[in-house]
Order: sequence, then structure tokens, then C-alpha cells
Amino acid sequence: MPRGVQAATIVSMTPLPTGTVTFLFTDIEGSTRMLRDVGQVVYAGALTRHHALMREAIASAGGVEVGTEGDAFFVAFGGTSLRSSSDAVAK
Repeated sequence: MPRGVQAATIVSMTPLPTGTVTFLFTDIEGSTRMLRDVGQVVYAGALTRHHALMREAIASAGGVEVGTEGDAFFVAFGGTSLRSSSDAVAK
């Protein structure tokens, strides 16, 4: 695995939502090509920034980060908060 690229990580220490739950899965389109084009150092910096922005948006929308793999996120939102998940993506 290239330096700076993470393996799958389950990160949620926060209780997961119950009842009606909305799941959000994200992925950066073309990330493998980007890694090849810009190199490991630049890609690792971009991935670190991406993760920080995603975590900020998820938290502000009331989501729970369930896990990550590379550039992908798995997030859960409690209730019928489809709006919260779309708000998180929009940020």
C-alpha cells in the first residue's frame, strides 16, 4: 500500500444511531489516477485535508463516522435525517 494511504479503519467510539438510520458512503472519483499523477507526498497531503474536511462536515451535520478505507468514508445519521446527510455532502 502506498505510504500515506490508510487501510480500512473502524473509528466510531460514539454510540451508533438507532431506529431509522441514513447511511452515507463516499469515494473520491479518480483517486488512484490522482495518486499516480501527483505522487505519494502530494496525495497524502490532499488525503489528510480531505479527511479533515469530511470529519468537520460530518460532525456539523450530526453524523457518526463509522469507518474509513483509503479516501472512502462510511457515515451514519440518526432519525430520518436525509437532509443532514445531504448537508454534510454539500459542505
